[in-house]
Amino acid sequence: MQPQIILLKEGTEASQGRSQIISNINACQAIVDCVRTTLGPRGMDKLMVEAQGKATISNDGATIMKLLDVVHPAAKTLVDIAKSQDAEVGDGTTSVVILAGEFLKQMKPFVEEGVHSQIIIRGVRKATQLAVQFINEIAVKPKKDDEAELRQLLEKCAATAMGSKLINQQKDFFSRMVVDAVMMLDELLPLNMIGIKKIPGGALEDTLLVAGVAFKKTFSYAGFEMQPKQYTNPKIALLNIELELKAERDNAEIRLENVEEYQKVVDAEWTILYDKLEKLHLSGAKVVLSKLPIGDVATQYFADRDMFCAGRVPEEDLKRTMKACGGSILTTVADLGDSVLGTCEHFEERQIGGDRFNIFTGCPQAKTCTIIIRGGAEQFMEETERSLHDAIMIVRRAKKNDAVVAGGGAIEMELSKHLRDISRTIAGKEQMLISAIARALEVIPRQLCDNAGFDSTNILNKLRQKHAQGNRWMGVDILNEDVADNMEKCVWEPSLVKINALSAASEATCLILSVDETIKNPKSGEGPAPQGRPGARRPF
Repeated sequence: MQPQIILLKEGTEASQGRSQIISNINACQAIVDCVRTTLGPRGMDKLMVEAQGKATISNDGATIMKLLDVVHPAAKTLVDIAKSQDAEVGDGTTSVVILAGEFLKQMKPFVEEGVHSQIIIRGVRKATQLAVQFINEIAVKPKKDDEAELRQLLEKCAATAMGSKLINQQKDFFSRMVVDAVMMLDELLPLNMIGIKKIPGGALEDTLLVAGVAFKKTFSYAGFEMQPKQYTNPKIALLNIELELKAERDNAEIRLENVEEYQKVVDAEWTILYDKLEKLHLSGAKVVLSKLPIGDVATQYFADRDMFCAGRVPEEDLKRTMKACGGSILTTVADLGDSVLGTCEHFEERQIGGDRFNIFTGCPQAKTCTIIIRGGAEQFMEETERSLHDAIMIVRRAKKNDAVVAGGGAIEMELSKHLRDISRTIAGKEQMLISAIARALEVIPRQLCDNAGFDSTNILNKLRQKHAQGNRWMGVDILNEDVADNMEKCVWEPSLVKINALSAASEATCLILSVDETIKNPKSGEGPAPQGRPGARRPF
């Protein structure tokens, strides 16, 4: 009798081999089914309710994947690729998950028949490489020096990104706004320089773009209403200083012998505060913004001198004001000169909906802007913000890499035809694998048809015929339940979105196929409680 060798802790689950790969593929299929119906202009929305009862309505793939609390280790890979697609290009998050799921589905029969995972992985990598190469070859590059043509290209890309969102009825209005917003940024196109504020009430068309900075009126003290609410060409002081009296007992302990000494301490506090306020007044600044609170004494002081102040301004708004109006954020008032003060053409406090907003326009350095979203329900505005984020990311990408391809399943059908043609020239198992990937790419147009309620078999047959005849940009026409030339129809997407989606989906596929064993440790803390610890329950 051989003694049994125990390697792993008792209760550890270990599953391996072919059945393990198939089980991982099935888990990924379940995840894909969650987001499958959200693809495209006729995609459905998902309502997710968290433990605290907060409801989110969205059809953005990355948002849904983040809110799904996935515990299966292999299926988490799909959540990761959706997040990476969102971070890298902003749009195409649903497509990348569906592609990865379809690649795995097409590879499942090969795994069941005993083809080695490494051969499958090699085939998938080769197919992806060929597909990316082909996208780069056929992508259309408009002329960059023509400002009007570039603008038109960016608007078309933004409208395509919003076509599948909740706000697709107003996509023309929003695509112009998004392009304007991105055009205001500097060369690096930093995303955090576009501020998005949400105000309940009003219609979606009341959404406005401020060419500068806008933020909500902060907490204010008595005297605030007496301050002027409009200035032309004001100087702006940005501070990180507290302008209010502090009770000294909070900061230090002082032992005093008599009342005069106490009076001196109180006077010193007032002197320090008034000294700061006077320096701000003498510097010529008309608008004083501070990250820290500005107390009632200071508010009254500024009101008497026709100056405007706002304390407790959020840090990101303060930084954006600095970027737009110039100047610097100061931690001392010792050296206030024109070099450290910002300026803008016009400042006003305006009522928008139920809130008051401080708005700076005509900024000399304007490398920033603010979109103020209006709308009915809270969830509706949040979804609008997510849709605008996707469109802004797409416009940034299209501006940096100006190559575009036709959307609506056109590029996927062309890639599918290209890979099928190539696979016939290759001998060996790779031929089967590459043609399986070619089949898998058809999932995008098929899903677009299914989500719109069309007969997908019929439309895919038409698309295959058109692509075989050399009509490169034929894709699904959602409006007329037919096929159409999507390049002419202006359904455009940056080629980078497709390249990124293909690469991420194939990486996820290779990763899941290369795992042939899963070992789960028993949860710590499930064993018997240690003896002798106070309060521990001892087994009887």
